[in-house]
Amino acid sequence: MVEGSNPSSPDTHEKWDNIMSTFINSPLEQFEIVTILPLTLFGLNISLTNSFLFLLISSILCIFWLILSFYNITLIPNNWQLVQESFYNLTSNIVKDNLGFKGEVYFPFILTLHFLLLFCNLVGMIPYSFTVTSHIIFTFSLALSIFIGINIIGVRTHGFRFFSLFLPKGVPLIIMPLLVTIEIVSYIIKVFTLSIRLFANMTSGHTLLKIIAGFSWTMLKAGGLLAFFHIVPLALLLVLIGLELGIAALQAYVFTLLTCIYLNDVLDMH
Repeated sequence: MVEGSNPSSPDTHEKWDNIMSTFINSPLEQFEIVTILPLTLFGLNISLTNSFLFLLISSILCIFWLILSFYNITLIPNNWQLVQESFYNLTSNIVKDNLGFKGEVYFPFILTLHFLLLFCNLVGMIPYSFTVTSHIIFTFSLALSIFIGINIIGVRTHGFRFFSLFLPKGVPLIIMPLLVTIEIVSYIIKVFTLSIRLFANMTSGHTLLKIIAGFSWTMLKAGGLLAFFHIVPLALLLVLIGLELGIAALQAYVFTLLTCIYLNDVLDMH
């Protein structure tokens, strides 16, 4: 038996305490909002935090990406231009398939939304960065803003007839109050489903990566036989990183797609 691997020895207990500490304490520290530059204005806290900083970085990357899309354009696209055009066509197809020609006026907003969410998710994959979309306050605020905007569009487009969305035709009078209540609740719940889906996927994925990374590092520091077997969680970590990159792109796509679907509902009064 390798020296120090005795389960009853103090060193072994200390090693497993470190492992348990990694499991319990470390994974959620990456979601902590830290104040970088404390600022107050008229008694309001407007401090610069890591959340705002990485949201700003993601926004700058979006703008930089768009600037590059107009730089050195060739008739036969190179690899970089092909990636840009593919993403543009992807967003365009989302709008076209769900909104039709009436969605062209909303395309700049949909494209910006898709860009921002994608870069926020991908920037959060960089070690020691911060994932803005892992906080429910951000995803809920974004979903609520979109929800309010969609309803304003619906009212401006249809007037008071917009509220007939909550009352399907041919409903018996006796069940009308119950059905209207159900329709209103199911309509409002869209805000929560839209925000929680993005928040939950990003939070759970990053937490899992942190747990496995911490577990692999603790095994490596433990030495002996544990150090040899740290390759197993490390290999799993590499696989999960690739999966998490796919989820980051997929969740940005799903959020954008659902936004178009909800917008189409108020435009066509489905």
